[in-house]
Amino acid sequence: MNESTQAITAASKPGGELIADSELCDLVRTRGRTLLELARSLAAMRAAEVCLTRPLIGRLLLESGQMETLLDEYGARQNQHWSRFRALTASLKNFARIGEVLAYVQRRLPTYRLLPVAGDFRLATCERLQLVGSVVAEIAGALLDEAQEVGIDVSGIAPPAEEFGEWLPPGRLARNRGDRIAGDTATTVTHLATEFLNLAAEGELLRAAAQVPPADYAACFPDPVSEERLRQLTFRFHNLQSLYDTHVAGTSIETSDAELPILRGHASVIYHLLEIATDLAHYYERHASPHTADAILRERPVVDTDATMATLFAYAMAFSSDYLAGGQRLCQGILRRYAESGRLDVPVPSYRGFHVRPSNLVARIVAHYGSSVQMELEGKRFDAASPLELFRANEAINARKRRWLASEIARVHPDCAGTLAPEAVAAAVLAIVHRLAGEGKIMLYRQPLQFSDQLGRREGSVLENSVAEIAQLQATGQLDIRTDLTVTFIGDRRVLTDVDILAHHGYGEDAFGNNVALPKALSYLRR
Repeated sequence: MNESTQAITAASKPGGELIADSELCDLVRTRGRTLLELARSLAAMRAAEVCLTRPLIGRLLLESGQMETLLDEYGARQNQHWSRFRALTASLKNFARIGEVLAYVQRRLPTYRLLPVAGDFRLATCERLQLVGSVVAEIAGALLDEAQEVGIDVSGIAPPAEEFGEWLPPGRLARNRGDRIAGDTATTVTHLATEFLNLAAEGELLRAAAQVPPADYAACFPDPVSEERLRQLTFRFHNLQSLYDTHVAGTSIETSDAELPILRGHASVIYHLLEIATDLAHYYERHASPHTADAILRERPVVDTDATMATLFAYAMAFSSDYLAGGQRLCQGILRRYAESGRLDVPVPSYRGFHVRPSNLVARIVAHYGSSVQMELEGKRFDAASPLELFRANEAINARKRRWLASEIARVHPDCAGTLAPEAVAAAVLAIVHRLAGEGKIMLYRQPLQFSDQLGRREGSVLENSVAEIAQLQATGQLDIRTDLTVTFIGDRRVLTDVDILAHHGYGEDAFGNNVALPKALSYLRR
């Protein structure tokens, strides 16, 4: 075991021996010489001169990462003398990683085949890359200054002799491999498009953030914006990209369907933008926020917080939102082309049929997939994407309920067709209502019922009076007629699957119209 390893081992143990600042200074100067040389080189440049090439970024990430690990082994973060040097090292690594992603997006942009958006994404990416380059240079200069503050001898540290320029010949290799054979690629495509739509539903965070004025950026932390939420969304888009590359890339279906590479491009660019957003949110929460940041950098800032927040909100999240919207429309078109049609028979909502809530939920499922789905009832078809169309179906539903009710009244009161005195009619109607309620044929929403002043006074038989009075009670929301009515949905099987789940969960309501929790499969409806 060498001397450095022994020191690290001792310092990492609770109650271990302490290391002198001078000894750590010597170790950091030796182990971090390349990092300090890079910092010297960057600090000497003007902002416009900084070019974050892959060789430079790679070396910065390697050296800053190793130095951060070394400092953490000695507890620098909890040491008043060393904590700022450690924070600057971490910040250098953080912004170098952001620069790496920006440079990657800039290079790959011509291959993504992205749908048009309102802003100039190419220009914005170039500007943000230049900005991040200047931030890296500022942090490097501050790191070099702090090295002297903690006692590291930087007198002999000069810019490295190594060149970090990058010249690459133009062009790409010929694509001359045959299409590979995959499994049920069409099923995977529909799964990918569906998952993208689900992520789009969860992307309300991005849409909301894109509308925030600069003065309110800080107020968005920790809700709705946080490193944690952005990291989770980043992971899911990375997973979507990986799923595409495993099951669709290089297959005959990708070759024959020009929209699939566009889908992949949108998933990829959103993933990379979310990587940038996550790192920027991490920097703000850890080093700049007045609520959560360590005061070591917040009190003596190096990075312009306004520029950082503008990159997070006006670039990373705003363009993510734009490409999410474009990808959403793209996926709805893909699903329409790959859709398998089917039929589904489900019960009518038990509480007041297709009133506002059930109609809206069904229409939102249809809109989520962008498919054409119809609801059929008694030979009539209704557009399931329109809540008003579904609501209109209640006319036919209630007419069927009243016809069924007449047969039930005749069953419980066989002599209901005859005429009786008003008092006898009223008593018969009351008896019929309570008998049907007791049998569960009608659902009472109010106790006691408030009958109309026409009870027993209408012309006609007990049957006609009973139907009219129950219709009045139904119209005033005091009761509803329970039947085994079903409707048929026709269209995209994926939509039908979710409508079936919704129907089995009472269309989001219990028998008394109270909201019930929707299952995870319909989580996009909660937003």
